[in-house]
Amino acid sequence: MMAIGGAIGVGLFLGSGVTIRLAGPAVILSYLLGAGIALIMSYALAEMAVVHPVAGAFGVYAETYLNPWAGFSVRATYGAAQIIAIGAEVSAAGIYISFWFPNVPQWIWVALVSAALVAVNSMQVNRLGEFEYWFAMIKVAAIVAFIVIGIFLIFGRGSHGAIGWDNLTQHGGFFPAGWKGVWLSLTITITSYMGVEILAVTAGEAERPEVTIPRAMRNIVWRLILFYVLAIAIMVTMVPWNQSTSLLGLSGSPFVIAFSAAHVPFAAAIMNFVVLTAALSSVNTNLYLSTRMLFSLGREGYGPDWMGKVSRNGVPHRALLASTAGIVAAILLAIFAPKNAFLMLYGTAVAGMLFVWLVILVSHLRFRKAVPRERLLRLPMRLRGHPILTLAGIVLLTAISLTTFFVDGLQWSVPAFAVFLGTITLLYFRNPESKIAE
Repeated sequence: MMAIGGAIGVGLFLGSGVTIRLAGPAVILSYLLGAGIALIMSYALAEMAVVHPVAGAFGVYAETYLNPWAGFSVRATYGAAQIIAIGAEVSAAGIYISFWFPNVPQWIWVALVSAALVAVNSMQVNRLGEFEYWFAMIKVAAIVAFIVIGIFLIFGRGSHGAIGWDNLTQHGGFFPAGWKGVWLSLTITITSYMGVEILAVTAGEAERPEVTIPRAMRNIVWRLILFYVLAIAIMVTMVPWNQSTSLLGLSGSPFVIAFSAAHVPFAAAIMNFVVLTAALSSVNTNLYLSTRMLFSLGREGYGPDWMGKVSRNGVPHRALLASTAGIVAAILLAIFAPKNAFLMLYGTAVAGMLFVWLVILVSHLRFRKAVPRERLLRLPMRLRGHPILTLAGIVLLTAISLTTFFVDGLQWSVPAFAVFLGTITLLYFRNPESKIAE
């Protein structure tokens, strides 16, 4: 449920308007292509997580099977990407709460939400997991309700006639922007599946990772595919794609449109609550992830020793404190900096996540060569068709990274991330105590 909570958020609730504008009804194919890459990633991760059930997850895999720099850079990148996402989601939560309390300054809600979620993350991991379970459940229930209502409207149940399938072929046809539009939208739809790697991070705190991780990995990926593909397919079937792109936004999500079309009372208020829950859930999960990555950096000697300490209840509280400092910086940037600067940071996070996924797949290639065949055959979950599928995933992710140069809002993603990667690399090699010196 933590993986579902982390993955279902920006991609479906907020990003669908952009992907539909790029590809039209053919955005369905874009989500299917993204699902294929996510499946490759999830199976590769499950293999390594069972063999190495540690908090550092893919950072440890990269260090073990590639080199110390790869282990450091992927953990630093992932932690930074999560901290940037935390700031964006906390700011959004303040906006959503202001829907009901417009006269209260937003920064008050931002501060209260941040304090509450930090307190939740200070709990033992089983308490945190239970809290996130119910957060994610609200999002799942909203998506299921959206799908059910959409099916009723499409097939004409109730007091209204059937919408039918005309919206899939009218207004420029199923491919109004051709396959180019499908590919361009993939740069954003792939981020909708970024969150499956959360399960590898949680492996270090799972009771029986050899059982729970493969089972959870199968469930999360197939559920995400079902939720995303069905929800998007229903959206472009119910509403003409060229109209929905002008309606979609923070206050006009596909869920609001569906509930309004079904004449659900108080649709805006209901969906504002759901989107608020989605933001809180994402903050909660991202705070957990950034804390564990900073803890891993401190424990492995890549960061200050104090980040590798845990409290009496087993929580890396000092790494948690470091993660909250990033919240403050990101919120201030979102409020005071120009919009383009914050979009550049968000784009940097997107490019950073593409880098993380690439490192994971490259690590998997070396993992397969290093682990004895007898051990691999005993794994409860294995990626079939190796190394062809792993190599295909690497090629596709590389191509998607290059495509960001041609998508509005993401043109500077890769260059900005290159600056970030160069900076942390310089700091790494200048550290006389870094593991590269060994």
